[in-house]
Amino acid sequence: MAEQREMAYFSPYASLSSKSRGRDVKEAPCDIRPVYQRDRDRILHAKSFRRLKHKTQVFLLPQGDHYRTRLTHTLEVAQTARTIARALRLNEDLTEAIALGHDLGHTPFGHAGESALNEICPYGFTHYEQSIRVVELLEKEGKGLNLTWEVRDGIRNHRTSGNPSTLEGKIVRLSDKIAYINHDIDDAKRAGILKEIPESYANILGRTTKERLNGLIHDIVMQSQGKNEIRMSEEMETAMKGMRDFLFANVYRNPKAKEEEKKVRHLLHELYVYYLEHPAELSDTCRILLASGQPLERVVCDYIAGMTDQYAMEKFSTLYIPRAWQVK
Repeated sequence: MAEQREMAYFSPYASLSSKSRGRDVKEAPCDIRPVYQRDRDRILHAKSFRRLKHKTQVFLLPQGDHYRTRLTHTLEVAQTARTIARALRLNEDLTEAIALGHDLGHTPFGHAGESALNEICPYGFTHYEQSIRVVELLEKEGKGLNLTWEVRDGIRNHRTSGNPSTLEGKIVRLSDKIAYINHDIDDAKRAGILKEIPESYANILGRTTKERLNGLIHDIVMQSQGKNEIRMSEEMETAMKGMRDFLFANVYRNPKAKEEEKKVRHLLHELYVYYLEHPAELSDTCRILLASGQPLERVVCDYIAGMTDQYAMEKFSTLYIPRAWQVK
């Protein structure tokens, strides 16, 4: 019934659930939910999704209730992407599944942690490939979530240089940037890193989060309506890229905001060395992976990448910080 509704209502350019390339392991269909809705639900219930609430977005362990975390970023990406998909009559379930899963592989301490693991791990490390590893292998004690090909393709290709195979994936790729540009401006102002954005960008993108979101979303919808592509107007795309470059120069690489990152690299390096030498102390899932022949260096990175900020610091403290003597 749901698949029939898709065929009757969706744009001819939408990804139909009935046309999915399927899962690596075949499953009996659900009598209520199409395949992409099932993927969305699986991601939402995954342990790696819940841990995003305690992972850094930009500011490490910010002292304040209103700074974004990796989880709130993910939810803002999903909301923006769903709005665009609905307006274009594309597959909202597929769009949301990709959006909710796109950052599952992010490390503790955000991109600082990602960079540290990439330096340490002999196999390299990127959060988008790790997100695929999470859904294909790490979740459910090494069994993975068995998601459809289209969802995994969208997750892998959400990065700036990615090229998703579906329009829904292309929406998420843009929505990720729309979300973090806007909420990072908001958080940077809250942190005292920024006062205002340059007038040249404000004149095009807008001066408030509401104005920028409204303008960017409407621009994508108007430029993509009735087309087999997701695009922006040249003026809006140029302004968004310029705003992104401005944030890299003034926020993401700001010495004040990033002064703790050397400590992050040291902390993760020490954890990596420790677990290489003590693999028996890895999680049950990691030991299952080792028994299946996965390389130790790769599995140690899996374990560390799955940690929240707080858990990583607690493990480091337990292993390396002396405790005061107490008479028991």
